[in-house]
Amino acid sequence: MNRREFVRLAGSSVSGVSLGALADAVVTAQVAKAPPGPGAGTARASMRVGTQQGDADDMLRVFAAFGVNNICGSLPSKKLDEGWSVDALSKRRDRVAAYGISLDMLPLPMSSSEIGSAEMPAIFLGKSPDRDRNIDDVCEIIRNVSRAGIHAVKYNFTLLGVPRTGTAPGRGTARYSEFVYAGAKQEPPLTIAGKVDADTYWERITYFLDRVIPVAEEHKVRMALHPQDPGVPKGSGWRGVDAVLASPEGLKRFISIKESPYHGLNFCQGTVSEQLENPGEQIFDVIRYFGIRKKIFNVHFRNIQGKFLDFRESFIDNGSVDMLTAMRVYKEVGYDGMMMPDHVPRIEGVDQMTGFVFAFGYIKALIAAVSAEA
Repeated sequence: MNRREFVRLAGSSVSGVSLGALADAVVTAQVAKAPPGPGAGTARASMRVGTQQGDADDMLRVFAAFGVNNICGSLPSKKLDEGWSVDALSKRRDRVAAYGISLDMLPLPMSSSEIGSAEMPAIFLGKSPDRDRNIDDVCEIIRNVSRAGIHAVKYNFTLLGVPRTGTAPGRGTARYSEFVYAGAKQEPPLTIAGKVDADTYWERITYFLDRVIPVAEEHKVRMALHPQDPGVPKGSGWRGVDAVLASPEGLKRFISIKESPYHGLNFCQGTVSEQLENPGEQIFDVIRYFGIRKKIFNVHFRNIQGKFLDFRESFIDNGSVDMLTAMRVYKEVGYDGMMMPDHVPRIEGVDQMTGFVFAFGYIKALIAAVSAEA
């Protein structure tokens, strides 16, 4: 990410109007036309705009100016080392707090990379004793995060990374990342994990959770899993992997494995929308299912055009999902965490962070809109 360009964009304007103000204006116009939805007439919304775009000082100055006061920080290190020490984590928390920003969450070294470049591949491959050593490292990270006063982490449990099949033209000169399953070349045909059926995948997930969630519960650190992005067919999966976390049903089974308030989801609304045949109608009940059970620890608040196996990652305001209605549902279920932009489209000749600038303003305006309905 080009931090310098992002900082420059913070002061950008179109005909003297800031990008954030443009987002506010768009939402205000939409809200004026929209009827009250689910959640209207209840308590004031307690969601807050958040970000995971980094915690370098120049970025923090920009976030503070935007009123983005809650963040998920950047990865301290890809392995258990000094970066994950209590002292280093405490200094990071204090440095962020000096800008009036709360460091609410950190990523574990279990990213969305394909298994071939994963930070702790043995956990995903089920190869002991290496996976036991890696899991022990994760448990120590959780302990140190808690001791440093940070009480949430996010992680992935993917072998596939984030498959896409190309890009498609979007609004204006933007390009939308695309996934079209039909006719897609799955190359190479297998990952380094080989064929992984559902039972094998669930065993590896359960083995991890059985050892990690008790530690998270003891130290009061919420573990937020990101779903498999995108959804793929059950059974055949993608490149030989039956991706069991690639559907709402899989996510429901996942949260049931360990009954704990510290075991839940980094709920990527865009990813879950990608798993649905009709996201414009179905996503709201999925939010309700996990939200009512208090299993949504963090939200990637993004939109798509399309449906299961055929979608494009659109701007937040021109996808298949009515984001104002979605925000009302988060309010309805009492969600009180971060709403983060993610996977914004690229615009020809402009740094990608322009889309994030727009999304921050849009999210803030939606939160204000549903709060005003109280």
